Amino acid sequence: MDDLNYQAEVLAQKVKHLIITNSGHTTQDASPREFYVAFCAMLQEEISINWTATIDTLVAKKVRTAHLISMEYLPGRRFSHNICNMGAKELIKAVLAKLNRNFNDIAICENEASLGNGGLGRLSSCFLDSLATLQYPAYGYGLRYQYGIFEQEIWEGVQVERPDCWLLHVNPWEKRRDVHAVSVYYGGRPIEACNTRGDDVQLLQDYEEVRAIPYDVPIIGYEQPPNFSVLLLRLWSTKESPRNFELQRYNAGFLEQAAENTCLTDVLYPNDNHELGKRIRLKQEFLLVSASLKDIIRRHLKIFGNLTQFADKVRIQINDTHPTLIIAELMRTLTKNHNFSWENAWETCQTCCSYTNHTILKEALEAWNEIRVATLLPRQYKIIQKLNYDFCTQVRKKWPGDEELIRRISIIENGQIRMAHLAILGSHKINGVSKLHGKILKTETFKDFCMLFPEKFTYVTNGMTQRRWLLNANPDLAAFLTKKIGPAWITDFPQIEKLKPFASDPKSQLEFLSIKKKNKQNLLSYLSEQNPIRDHFGHIISHSPILGTDALFDVHIKRFHEYKRQLMNILHLIMISQELLSVPSQKRAVHRFAIFSGKAAPGYVKAKQILNLLCAVAHKFQAHPEIRDYLTIVFVENYNVSKAEIIIPAADLSEQISTAGWEASGTGNMKLAINGALTMGTEDGANIEMREAITDRWWPFGFGSSAKENQLPYNPSDIYLNDEPIQRAVDTLKNGTFARNPSESDAFTDLYQYLVESDPFRILKDLRSYYETQKKAEALFLQPNLWAEIAINNIAAMGPFSTDVSIRNYAEKIWDIQPCPPDLKILEKVTQEYSEHDACRVRVQQLKKI
Repeated sequence: MDDLNYQAEVLAQKVKHLIITNSGHTTQDASPREFYVAFCAMLQEEISINWTATIDTLVAKKVRTAHLISMEYLPGRRFSHNICNMGAKELIKAVLAKLNRNFNDIAICENEASLGNGGLGRLSSCFLDSLATLQYPAYGYGLRYQYGIFEQEIWEGVQVERPDCWLLHVNPWEKRRDVHAVSVYYGGRPIEACNTRGDDVQLLQDYEEVRAIPYDVPIIGYEQPPNFSVLLLRLWSTKESPRNFELQRYNAGFLEQAAENTCLTDVLYPNDNHELGKRIRLKQEFLLVSASLKDIIRRHLKIFGNLTQFADKVRIQINDTHPTLIIAELMRTLTKNHNFSWENAWETCQTCCSYTNHTILKEALEAWNEIRVATLLPRQYKIIQKLNYDFCTQVRKKWPGDEELIRRISIIENGQIRMAHLAILGSHKINGVSKLHGKILKTETFKDFCMLFPEKFTYVTNGMTQRRWLLNANPDLAAFLTKKIGPAWITDFPQIEKLKPFASDPKSQLEFLSIKKKNKQNLLSYLSEQNPIRDHFGHIISHSPILGTDALFDVHIKRFHEYKRQLMNILHLIMISQELLSVPSQKRAVHRFAIFSGKAAPGYVKAKQILNLLCAVAHKFQAHPEIRDYLTIVFVENYNVSKAEIIIPAADLSEQISTAGWEASGTGNMKLAINGALTMGTEDGANIEMREAITDRWWPFGFGSSAKENQLPYNPSDIYLNDEPIQRAVDTLKNGTFARNPSESDAFTDLYQYLVESDPFRILKDLRSYYETQKKAEALFLQPNLWAEIAINNIAAMGPFSTDVSIRNYAEKIWDIQPCPPDLKILEKVTQEYSEHDACRVRVQQLKKI
């Protein structure tokens, strides 16, 4: 029996054993989900050895460690990704063959973890993948949302939000760790006291205690066995602790109040258009930072015994403003619980903490009502007050009389606590996430702070992990790359530049086009079978219309937001339809298949109106015989990572059309580019750096105003009145062309007025440039070999846009940490100890000698 066959037989026997012990019946009778859970349990045993060895190594070597604190993670399905990173694909296929099971049937049993909303959550997950692959010492912290943000359905063009019950079934990738549960305190009455240093601290009476229970998720690095790293992502939940349910309030009839703390981790970003939502969201954010900080300090004390080396050994990355309260909580904890002087605590805080700003959008630069913070977090509020007083006093000494400067830089202003200001003050580094974004932060958004602390500001361009978004999502293209340049690109993405000589090779071009066609067919199969169209009752009446694989697959997949400019894309498609109808006998050479996907925030009316318009236009086009064969729009319901993995490999054209100066970075642009889509892009976010890397020769579809031009005065009615095709397209919003009912008529009329009267995101200003550039795209699409040459050159230039590169920059520029792979002696010891108690076990890593 050969090694692979022997390994597969041993692991198959283990799966049978686990099915019997976990399900109470044999393998033959197990449902796909029962089989999936048992199979994951078998994999977890393999993973746990390296997980233990990785953590034991970090403890033994006492290294400086990074801690990523994020409200969002969007990992996608872990089953296939973990198998890929373990280097066990062929072995797992052999095991499944012995058990007469199909890989895809098992993989789809996994409910996708709904721990994030979009780009921020996906970026956090990519960061963890790169941290593990590059074997840096790190931990991740987040919240275990019971329902995620929401599951999206479209009922006759209207977004309906349903609970995303991703935890309806057991999640085999997590381990509950009650031993590390912690208490978090809200409200109460602060009592003045002093620590041994003589500094003011606050005790707390009559507080509200909430118990946070941790769930641990392994993050597996891509590495050849046996020395792969497994990092820990710890997610906090209040759902499972009975102590959080207040029975006395329940019995008194206050049902909502009784369950509030149990529900803190129910939903990612509760709608904060009302007081309850605001309070829950603030409590969520403090739950994350308080529980995580307690865990960080507990672990540090276990390793070092005291906190004298805390500033040297601990790095905390504040991922956007949501975890900023960790600064106030760290100050409180060091001064009150560990007798640090105020000055020493502040120096420690600034040394440990760093802040990533992800956007200049006002709603993301959080400001909390001062009274709400004082009520819910009285001790932390007093610390913020003192920090602000000390800071403003220092600035007044340097610039006496400049009260306008004080107003601009103050943490507390007009009854609001500005969290970004607190994050900047309490951190040693503040980074933007692209070159342009970093510049805007320094010259506009945080100009005053940059004047005060120029050494703090930098940027680290975002990225994506090629292992998830190419190796896993597009195996045929990945095989093509490996055949041409070898496998080094998987862990060293800059090696992808070796692909460049193949771009001009006709044979390679045809191979690329063949792979793209196959991926298009995969997407079409999904759309025609699994993407529903619903009536206004939510009943499925059909599935998505499709065009053939020869069509131009034009992909716009983002959360719905005004600055993402889905509305500009829709107007462009309306202009194409009007062209078709004006000369019905003239057939279009290029058939365009416009694919949209993304969610609108529950309380975001304008975004929902734009989504409603998109669906109405799609319906109208499909009903018109002179349009539907040449122009089809499809909306993919309930966008998530798994759906992105189907859409992205099939894309020809990548819509990255945000208003220049508004997109911090973007990572969808990178994922689409590495899969061979050409970018239709403004000079915004990481588009700029992508264009510089790819060069103008291979970046044919840049368009629109620059960020600097977008600061100039603008009157949208001038364009509306003087560009007849644009006027005709915009008029369809008010003349009933697409509205199917009075509600849609009102919504579309609002959009008409929005465009003509204000147009804050300069849609009409860029629409003519966008329209003409789309014409260029269609002309180029008629030359498939040239299109393929440009696409391959785009792929070859994407080396700088891996999160592996981003994480190396964080490690060197911000955290100053070094890789720390599992110590081989520790790994051997853990393996031996485990093997002694599991006679039937054979390690995948040891037996993988194929």
